[in-house]
Parts: sequence; C-alpha cells; structure tokens
Amino acid sequence: MSGTIRDAPIGQIVRFITRNRLLQYPEEKPDFKCPNCYKNPGADEKLDVVREEPAVPNVETVMEEAEPLESEEEVEPREEAMELAAVSTSSSAHSADDGDVDAKRGESDGTDAVDLEKLDTVKTGLTTRTTRTGIERVSSRVALQKSVTRADLEQQWTIASQPKGPTEPIEPEKLDDGTILVDWYSTDDRDNPQNWSIKKKAWASTLIYLYTLSVYMGSAIYAPSEEGVMHAFGVSIDAASLGLSMYVLAYGIGPMLWSPLSEIPIIGRNPPYILSYIIFIIISIPTALVDNFAGLVVLRFLQGFFGSPCLATGGASLGDMYSLVQLPYMLSLWAFAATCGPALGPIISGFSVAAKGWRWSLWEILWMNAPVFIGFFFMPETFGPTILLKRAKRLRKLTGDDRLKSQSELDQKAMNAREVVVEALWRPIQLALLDPSIAFTHGYIALIYGIFYSFFEAFPIVFVGYHGFNLGEQGLSFLSITVGVIISMVIYWAYQYWIVLPSIVKNGLPAPERMLIPALFVTFFCPAGLFMFAWTSRASIHWIVPLIGVCIFTVGIFIIFQVIFLYLSFTYPQFQASLFAGNDLFRSALAAGAIHFSRPLFRNLGVDSGVSLLAALTAGCIAGVYILYFFGATLRARSRFSAK
Repeated sequence: MSGTIRDAPIGQIVRFITRNRLLQYPEEKPDFKCPNCYKNPGADEKLDVVREEPAVPNVETVMEEAEPLESEEEVEPREEAMELAAVSTSSSAHSADDGDVDAKRGESDGTDAVDLEKLDTVKTGLTTRTTRTGIERVSSRVALQKSVTRADLEQQWTIASQPKGPTEPIEPEKLDDGTILVDWYSTDDRDNPQNWSIKKKAWASTLIYLYTLSVYMGSAIYAPSEEGVMHAFGVSIDAASLGLSMYVLAYGIGPMLWSPLSEIPIIGRNPPYILSYIIFIIISIPTALVDNFAGLVVLRFLQGFFGSPCLATGGASLGDMYSLVQLPYMLSLWAFAATCGPALGPIISGFSVAAKGWRWSLWEILWMNAPVFIGFFFMPETFGPTILLKRAKRLRKLTGDDRLKSQSELDQKAMNAREVVVEALWRPIQLALLDPSIAFTHGYIALIYGIFYSFFEAFPIVFVGYHGFNLGEQGLSFLSITVGVIISMVIYWAYQYWIVLPSIVKNGLPAPERMLIPALFVTFFCPAGLFMFAWTSRASIHWIVPLIGVCIFTVGIFIIFQVIFLYLSFTYPQFQASLFAGNDLFRSALAAGAIHFSRPLFRNLGVDSGVSLLAALTAGCIAGVYILYFFGATLRARSRFSAK
C-alpha cells in the first residue's frame, strides 16, 4: 500500500513537503543494497566474461546479443537453449529470434535494417529490452511500438504468453560511450507495472474505468436538457444540441495533444490526468451557472477537451500494466465504460431534469466526477520509462556516477518539437490518407459511431412522440444499449478465451486478418438491428421491439470495435498511438455531425426511412469487411506502414 501511495500524486506531494523523508524509495533508505552492477560499474566487465561461457544455458544467455557473424552451428544450440528455458516451442518463436539477430547485425554494421520513417515513431519506452532477456515483462504498448516486423511481433507475443518463471537478475546494458542503462533490478521487480500485485492493478484499472465512464456520461447526460436550453435562451432545438455535439467533437480533438504529452518520459501519465481533470472539474461549475448560450457552448467544448485524456491515455495506461495476452480483456472493460457512459447519462438526468430543470444535468457532471478526481490523487504512475528515469536520477545521487542513465533519458534528448508535432498532428492524417485499409476502418467505425449518437435524436421522437414516455422513461430506454454491450462482452471474452488464445499457443501468432473473423458475422448485425428499429418504431408496435433492434445493433458495433482495433494494433504496431488518435478524431467528428444531421433527417424522411438510409450505409460496409479479410495480406504488402 505504501508503494502505491508513494508513486501517486498524493505521495509525491507528501515527499515534496517532507523533503523525501517520508514515503522513501528503496534507493533512499539507509539499508538499501545497491546492486553491484550499479554500485561498481566495473563489475559489468566481469559479468560479461562470465556470460561468454555459461555453465547452463538460460533465457538471459540465449537472448544476449549475438556476434555479427553468427553461424548456423551457433544458432542450433541457442534454439535448444530457448526450448530448455520454455521460451517457446513453436516455429514462430524461432523466426522472431532470428529477426532479432538480424536487427543486432544491422546495429553492429552501422546500418539501418528498418525504414527510417518508422524509426521516427520509436521515441520512448525502450528501457525494457526483451531482445536481451526473454523473461522480462514489458508493457503491451512498448512491445507493440518496438515491433517493426512480423517476427518482432511474434517474439513479443511469445514472451508475453510465457508462464512466470523464477526471479532472475537483470544486468544493465553498457553502451560504447560508457553509459550504463538503468533497468529493472530483476524480472520480478515490484516497481515494474507489469509485476504489480493484482490489487494494485485492479485499483489503477478501476480508476481508469470510472474516469472513462464519468466523462463519457458527461456527453449524453446533457441530452434531456436540450429542450430546457432552447426555452431558456430562445434558440432552436438544433442550436441547443450544440451543447452535446461540441462536447463530443472536443473529446476527439483532445487526444491529439494529451496522448503525445503522456508519452514523454519526464512527464508520464499522471500529470496530464491530474492537470486536465482539475480543469474539467473547475469548468463544470461555470457551465452549470452560465447565463448566455454562447458561453454554454464554449464551456461544453472545453469540458470535452479537458475530459479527453480518459480517451487519449486510458488505454495506454492499461497497456502499461497488462501483457499482450491479458490486454484484450482489460480493453474490453474500458470499452464497456466508454460505450455505456453515453447510454447511462440520459437515465440519470432524465428524471432529475424533469423535476429540477435543465441545469441539473450539468451539476450532475460535477458530482459524478469530483469523487473520481479525488481518487486520481491515489493513482500510481504506470509509465515504465518515467519510473526508470526517476530511478536513474536516484541512483546517480546515491553512487555519484553520472554514467547511470535510463534509456528514456537518451530517447528524450533525441526528441525535438517538430517531431512531436508531426507525430501528434500529421501522422494520424497521413496514415488515413495513404493506406486504404486504415481509411476504410476509420470510415466504418466513424459511421457506426455516428449512428450510435443519432439515437439521442431518434429516441425522443420514437419513445416520447410515439409511445408517450416522459423524460425519465425515455432515459431508461437507453438501457438497451447497456444490455447489448454486456451480451457482446460475454461473446467476445468467450471467443478470446476458448478460440483465439489456444490457437495462438498451438500455432503461433496468426495473420492479422484472422482477428477479423468475428466481424465477418457481426457486421450483419448493424444493418439488421437498424432495419428492425426503423420499421418497428411506431405506436402500433410494442416499444420493446425497436429496443431489441437497438440491442442487436449494439452487439454488432461493440464487437466490430474490438476486432478492428486489435487488427490495427497487429498490422501497424509501431503506429498504434497515431492510429487511435486519428480514429478518435474521425469518429468523434462524424458523431458530432450526426447529432445535427439526424434530427432534420428523421423529421423530413421519418424515423423509418431515415434510419433505413443509415442501415443501408452500414450494409454497404459489409463488402469492405470481407475485402479486408480476403485481400488484407495484399494490402499489407503494399503498405508503407505495416509490419512486414
């Protein structure tokens, strides 16, 4: 518990006030025994001599850097040693190791084996070097960013899927200029977020889920207030909906800033969380009190922008803590919070707005988020490069040896403002413009996300206009979305547990297109659910029938989101941060537009024809999913960004 508090913002405040006398790190305690490799840098050379002829091959020795001219006879015993160490028994693991050897040869020759443009994106997170020790636990985000080729990706997955072995010391790497790279002390180092206890991971994950849920609820919780805003400020209902659309647009723009900031080691994950969240909380007060419409719209935009780190960095924080094997389950819980947030918002505000007025929903945003914000003062830092950077500073102070540095410090020095801006603003757009697979997936997800937000305009017409629901009862109709998400998660988890993971263990990492198999089935759910909603939304048909259609549509979009994001991660591993930032921007922009075009669409064509038009668009995307599945390998081969 003390370690959790020490690494959290509240602990850092206590340390600052007490001048590091309380909540000390191990390196600051009098009884700390500094590892010989850091205390006496000359010990590195002795250890290197020992490693040349190990008595018994182990995982560390087999993953040590190979000589530039390694023969086939030398590769054979190395593969046998890997089998003894239970690194992998599959051919995919062997190919991954060979890819690693080739990379090291490239380094020794002074040549670049990897496309220079791809190397530009690898700025941080290289402190955990799985190519040196196959039993190190690395964050999923780092593992993907380091994967330039398919062989790299297979190796990272193989390492992540290993059972936990005995504790092994990790020897620091010594660079040619004498720099000693500070690393985790052992494979079970408790400061490594991958090695945190279940309770500590659960605490940090729960905070992220609650944060995401609360901020996303803040979007649609405003929907029942639109009519009150219209009367209070004398604007049209279309103008009143700007309070919803600007919030949605802003939390799509926010990741373009917050995501790159959280990847800078000297900053880490927590400062963007705390700084943006406190501004979000403060802005929530004038938003509920504002007495002019323009001010309300601007403040709602700022709310969405400063609430967006849950979208920009939440998934990255989960990737810091969970391996590639565990991450799909954790991300699906995060997606559950993100999807159910907009659905639960109208349920909360529907009854309160009817009783207390339109401002009540805006106060509820403050009441929901304030406790979560307090919880974030107890959120430990999850970014490994940031943790190791601070450790390197403490070791330099302890030993007086300025050669002790973290890899993230070296990477950070190589950064410049232009590169950060390019990665944050241009790269997401470049990927979408120059790669047809990315362009299609962005467009498809944006379309179904926009349709999802069009429900906030369609539901009042159907359930208030046709079935006579009041605002509170209309809010309850959004529970159909939550039911759909729960059904989706059960299906997705079962598929991952009983089909995907056993197949990977048996056959190795499949082609990325195999990740799309569930989408081949559920892509039909989107038009089916929409057509059902469209043609049963009438007073003569019981209200439960169109809600079943909404539930079917939700099952489709939730599973499609999961499999497409997984497909993109394994096809373009080095560019995942830019990919998801771009996807956030595209889908939020279309969702913001959908809020405005859906009302006149349904008013002019009717809900039946209007929703049918949207259903037809999703039906057209079915062909794209099948093209991506059957011809994805060809598209990947032609792409300049995919892992070859």
